[in-house]
Amino acid sequence: MTYGDMIFEKEDGIAILTLNRPEKLNAINMEMREGFAKVAEEVRNDDEIKVLIITGAGRGFCSGADVSGQMARVSEEVKIPRWFLLEPLGAFLLPIRNLGKPTIAAVNGIAAGIGWSLALLCDIIIASDQARFSAIWVKRALIPDGGATYLLPRIVGTGKALELMFTGDIIDAREAERLGLVSRVVPHQDLMKEAKELAGKIAKGPPITLELTKRAVYKSLQNDLEHQLDFETYAQNICLGTEDHKEGVKAFLEKRDPVFRGI
Repeated sequence: MTYGDMIFEKEDGIAILTLNRPEKLNAINMEMREGFAKVAEEVRNDDEIKVLIITGAGRGFCSGADVSGQMARVSEEVKIPRWFLLEPLGAFLLPIRNLGKPTIAAVNGIAAGIGWSLALLCDIIIASDQARFSAIWVKRALIPDGGATYLLPRIVGTGKALELMFTGDIIDAREAERLGLVSRVVPHQDLMKEAKELAGKIAKGPPITLELTKRAVYKSLQNDLEHQLDFETYAQNICLGTEDHKEGVKAFLEKRDPVFRGI
């Protein structure tokens, strides 16, 4: 299945979204912008899908926004619809961030600008040893968008985030790992194998618990401790009422692996 210049596949409870403009290092165009919400809806509504992996075709993960489209806008060759002018920059990626199911970015090459934002909006980032990252916006006299000004400081701290944003410097996979931007770095040829193995491991978990855990972690970025305890109590009470919780306890007592069904 295709969504614009993106390929969407499903296998063994795992969905894989591949940005497919290799000749442009998978720079995001208008068709791709519109595709992310459709992909998120497809994943959300399919109970067989437990995890979403996002990666890029060819040498790049995503080099950012399509510069040719930007040039057309600057030169007034293309009439820009009003909704585009009024929509917050990067809002088209919010369906990925707000997806209840776990998401993994398998970064196979350059992730720059909004491409880096896309990776940061995923729950887990696995990087090929050929991956590179850049807050390239400053090179175009633009500020970081797609949530980068929110996400980067929370991961690497204010000072380092501003250094990366002020300079637009490219950092390699190992430096990204040192800064805590990626969960692990793997040999390039093993990237999708490792991503699928991790996704498969997560997919065996209880879906309701996974979604509530994800929701709790992201709520903690705004909550104080007391409000976070309230949410944990609410979420735990939901979990306690599931058949999967009963299965988890039963499997423990019977010394076997649990088989969760998402109910």
